[in-house]
Amino acid sequence: MKKQLSLIVGALAVLGLSDAGAATNWGTRAGSSADLTGAPSTRTRETVNYKKYQTNTNTKTYNTQSDSSDLYYTAPANRSALYKEYTGANSSSATANKRTIRKTRSETIKTKATRKYFLAHPFYQPLKGKFGSLTDISYTNSSYDFTLNQTLPLYNSDAQEVNATGIVGSWNADQIAIKEDFSYGITDRFALMGMLRYDATDYEFTWSDGQPKDKIDDSGINMYGVGIQWRFVDNDEWIAMASGYFQHQKDTSNNILAEVKAGYKIKSSTIYGLARGWFIDLDGNTYGIGVANEYGAFYLPYQVGDSNVTYLEAGLGVFSVLNKDWTLNAEAIFGDYDWHNQISAKAAIGWQPNDWFALNLYVKTALYDNADDKALDVYWQDSSIYTPLANGEQYYLNSLTPIGTADVEDYSETSVGLQVIFEF
Repeated sequence: MKKQLSLIVGALAVLGLSDAGAATNWGTRAGSSADLTGAPSTRTRETVNYKKYQTNTNTKTYNTQSDSSDLYYTAPANRSALYKEYTGANSSSATANKRTIRKTRSETIKTKATRKYFLAHPFYQPLKGKFGSLTDISYTNSSYDFTLNQTLPLYNSDAQEVNATGIVGSWNADQIAIKEDFSYGITDRFALMGMLRYDATDYEFTWSDGQPKDKIDDSGINMYGVGIQWRFVDNDEWIAMASGYFQHQKDTSNNILAEVKAGYKIKSSTIYGLARGWFIDLDGNTYGIGVANEYGAFYLPYQVGDSNVTYLEAGLGVFSVLNKDWTLNAEAIFGDYDWHNQISAKAAIGWQPNDWFALNLYVKTALYDNADDKALDVYWQDSSIYTPLANGEQYYLNSLTPIGTADVEDYSETSVGLQVIFEF
């Protein structure tokens, strides 16, 4: 292969949005009330052992007129209930003098419902007049191997055939990204969002024939966008949200993303489904990976001929409140990414010590990808390499020319990240 190629060509890195997430999880806190003992059930002058009126060992006589407003009293529903407080009330010998004072009574224990707005919830958006900030710091590795199968004969300046069949290459990309999502609640149901991402990526090709590695790095603010979120259902059982975003990817594409999520609440958990779609308008009519320098180029396109592509995702997830500070989130996603399909899983654990700050640690990895079954076209450009024409003349590869295919195998993709979330 060409030595020391130094410029990446046409790499498209459309990363999914990380919606900051929290919405409506309810927790309950049980309260208790004092046991009011010795309170009389009838409004007559009696001795009351209610703690409020105790001074050391002395008791206070209950006065109907002055103290009745302080004594918790429930009137009987009917006279038969009142009679049951007296000994022998149902016998012929019952008299008012033969009664027993009831020493206990029922007290309703009230449960106070408290709502905590979990910022790592997948349905999160700031309430009216509130600002939300989600900073996502992540590391992503993507890689696969490929085997070259040359179908077009090539010759160098010494008329020696250059044959790449059987050469194994490996492509690897390491990316560190910082993405900021900033949102504002127009109402409790509508929010506006702005986003910005800085990333630093190292690309590398490795060859089995002993040629030096081809490397390139790229860094900068490579994506920005705006969007709107609408949580159109939110009650005791159901929650649903629709979102739309516009993104610009530097030197690559303009993207429109639509997303719908709906969930069902069970105790302290929300089980939900989601669907996302990207419409990607490319700057050119192809995208893929490759390297190039002033002498030539090597290119593996994922798609050639169309100026736009579509990505689709669908999946299931669950968000659970473990206790008042800790949450757990898991998702399984099927994605159709134009030239390949993928099944991925994501898990996240969140810590939120108060109402305005949360940390969310996550990992996402591809469980299956059918890229392993794909054969990509191989394009080559080199002014010192030519192919003979039928009339005996030589045609030099001064432009990118398909010379064969590359069989992909061992595709992998994994991300780990930390989200720092604020609402203020």
